Amino acid sequence: MAEGPRAQLIHIDVDRRLGHEWDEWDGGPLPYQGNYDSPPALFFAWSALALAIGLGLVALVLYLLTPRLGTVHAGLPALLWSALLLGGSVLWIWWGVLLLSHEIERPLLPEWLAERGPFLGLMRLTSRVADRFGRRDWVENAAVKVYNNLALMRGRKVGQGELLLLIPRCLSKVTLDGVLGIAGKYGVPVFVATRGQLARRVIRERRPRAVVAVACERDMVSGLHDVAGKIPVLGLTMTLPAGPCKDASLDLGQLERWVQAYVV
Repeated sequence: MAEGPRAQLIHIDVDRRLGHEWDEWDGGPLPYQGNYDSPPALFFAWSALALAIGLGLVALVLYLLTPRLGTVHAGLPALLWSALLLGGSVLWIWWGVLLLSHEIERPLLPEWLAERGPFLGLMRLTSRVADRFGRRDWVENAAVKVYNNLALMRGRKVGQGELLLLIPRCLSKVTLDGVLGIAGKYGVPVFVATRGQLARRVIRERRPRAVVAVACERDMVSGLHDVAGKIPVLGLTMTLPAGPCKDASLDLGQLERWVQAYVV
């Protein structure tokens, strides 16, 4: 059977240079061969904990400052406590609607109040809390799944030349060949993002209307936080059997389904 067209590779760099997200890696094998597949429910559990910790810290600071604030104005502490109560209530209601939207698979919130808005900040906060307990990669995997589900609900479509596929430099040769085959089949340009700064630069220069990005959980959460608020993105995480930044693999079937989801 004749091979299909292959996409043109804009840039590639195969040197194994670890990103700063992996500064603490000791060179040993990763747990479960770098497969951090987790259910979306894990994100909601940890994000609830992150919200509780965040609001608790704000309440603690306000409690410690209350005597001094009272000397500025007698009614200031009560005003600030009321604002904290109101703000906290709004946050928990928003979190509940986000959870309900994910569960029933209906976009109950607009993009700027969901996956392209405060959700990105909650994802970063949750990641930092999970990192303290050694569960960062699993929680980030779940967070990306929730993000993708919210983004897919929008049913956005773009033309072939309006979609950009971002991949890392660390894909195995077999996986890279598969990615290029899919991109060529749908006429989607591919860019190898050796650094986050270059990824943002190519987005500015090519001005795609949507992006499908491939990265490990750590780089994905960081990249979504930087980019998803400006342009629609779907993020596909990888498996790291040889550790970070080398011979990574991914679900090529899922990648093709997401390219199909965007391309008219």
